[in-house]
Amino acid sequence: MKTNKENPPQYEWGPYPFGDGARILDIRYDPVFKAVFTRDTAESRAALSDLISALIERTVMMETIVANEPPADYLGQKKIRYDIACKSKDGEPIDVEMSFHPIDDELNRLEYYASKLFVGQDIRGIEKSYCDLKEAYQISILAQKQFFPDKNLTHRFLYYDPESRVSLDGKIRIITLELEKSAMYIDKPVGEMSGAEAWAVYFQ
Repeated sequence: MKTNKENPPQYEWGPYPFGDGARILDIRYDPVFKAVFTRDTAESRAALSDLISALIERTVMMETIVANEPPADYLGQKKIRYDIACKSKDGEPIDVEMSFHPIDDELNRLEYYASKLFVGQDIRGIEKSYCDLKEAYQISILAQKQFFPDKNLTHRFLYYDPESRVSLDGKIRIITLELEKSAMYIDKPVGEMSGAEAWAVYFQ
């Protein structure tokens, strides 16, 4: 059934049963995810840097983090959507989205936000040109639904000509991490996991 709601908030504040009566907060829920990755602490910034580095497959350090809402002080404070906008120390704009309840046209939404992220760069002034544009990354962690029919945990989408297989060498990057595919890695020794595999298993 198609819905217009993006990441509906029902039950997003509740703890997750963990066996033996223990209950923990599920990090895939928006307020918990935000509390972990957007705090103004060295630990939070390091965690976000590690997550992003694992998904874009090179080491980056976050310079600034801008959430569309302040980090949650208590779980009932969360509104409907969650989004982190950040910049690397090299000035690359990066958007990270946890989609615990992805909508039916989620992939169109990814392309829309990736485009906004890219064109949102400031290259005004005679001293700047289009060469000053940085690579822009839209990273979406997708839960509860498989979007692509293969077994690949991550996908990295770029512009290219599918007929001649020539790359545009563009700077827009759309990266997805499908948590539903993490089951195939759950028994893999942690030391043998890639960064993306380890994060997917952790989230799931």
